Formats: sequence, structure tokens, C-alpha cells
Amino acid sequence: MIAFSPKIDREKLAGLPKVDFPGRIVIVNTLQGARLAVNYLNTQDVVGVDTETRPSFRKGMKKHKVALLQIASADVCFLFRLTHFDIPDFLEDFLQNQVLKVGLSLKDDFDSIRHRNSGDLAKGNWLDLQDYVPHFGIEEKSLQKIYAVIFGKKISKAQRLTNWEAEPLTFSQQCYAATDAWACLHIYQYLEDLKKKNEIKICGIQ
Repeated sequence: MIAFSPKIDREKLAGLPKVDFPGRIVIVNTLQGARLAVNYLNTQDVVGVDTETRPSFRKGMKKHKVALLQIASADVCFLFRLTHFDIPDFLEDFLQNQVLKVGLSLKDDFDSIRHRNSGDLAKGNWLDLQDYVPHFGIEEKSLQKIYAVIFGKKISKAQRLTNWEAEPLTFSQQCYAATDAWACLHIYQYLEDLKKKNEIKICGIQ
């Protein structure tokens, strides 16, 4: 029976090997490309989702709108550049449909996307890892630490505060963005597989 450590300390985290998304990364710059990506994503049962926003470093500076929406299957991650086409109706429909979308701290993502779209994304089929992983005895809240507890590898955060509106995105930015979305999916699928095999104890949450 597998049992995870509830937490991981910074020193141990720093010494772990780095993980990167192992699949194909597709930059989506056009409405046509977005439609093709959504057609593919609608064939999936579950995907990982994340967003990136250009940081505001000066106090009182207006917050930027979300620049990037990452949606990943196990094999491919689409990076939707929302600065190019906002959120078209067919992408909004996908975000609200019954394909399971796994993310972390989803309220923050919903709030970010709401500035580009007034639709209620929360009515779609979503799972927040911060609510899910405590059932497996994991107390960490950050994606980096949750991934480290489960897989013993580290998601680099070096690109987090870079310019997500840059033209073009660097390879390092692309890898970072894809890894975050895929990691959400990977965590969920791995834990679900352990549940099905009865290889892990499920904790009751009060």
C-alpha cells in the first residue's frame, strides 16, 4: 500500500531532478488553429489546464489580462495565446462542457479568464487538485510541491514571472507552461490509477 509524505521541505525539494513535459507543444496563434485544437481536446476524457499572465511589478500598476491558456492531454499541450484572439465561443463551450478539466487553485484561473470572458466557467466539469490530493494524505498546496511529494521530481519555476505576452514565447517559457498543465493531469491520472488498483489508502476529509 502506497503512502505519501504529507509535506516536503525546501531543502529536499531543491535537490530533486527537474521534470519537463514529455509530449508535443503546439502554439495556438489563430482562430483556425484554436478550432482544430478544441476539436482534438473534445475527444479526450480528461485534460490538464493552467493559465499564465504577464506580471505587474510596479505598485498600483494595472493588472494585465491573462495571456496564455494551456490545455494538455498526456501527449500534446496546446498553448492558446489569448492576446491574439481572446476566447472564442467554441473555446468557451469547451471550458464549460463535460470533459473533465484538472487544475490547481482554479478560482484564480477563473478570475483571470473572466476578464476576457463573462461566461461562468465554474459550471463546467472541473477538479481542483487542492481539494483532491488531501484525500491521499498530501497537505501541500502548490503544484511544485504536490508533484514532488508524489513523483520525487521538481517542476522548475524559473519562468513564472517572465513576459507571457512576448513575441515569440521562448522555448523555456513554452516548456514551463506546458509542464504546469500536464503535471495537473499527470497527478490526477496517477492517483486515480492507484485508487482503481487499491494500492493507496483514501483518507476521509472533514
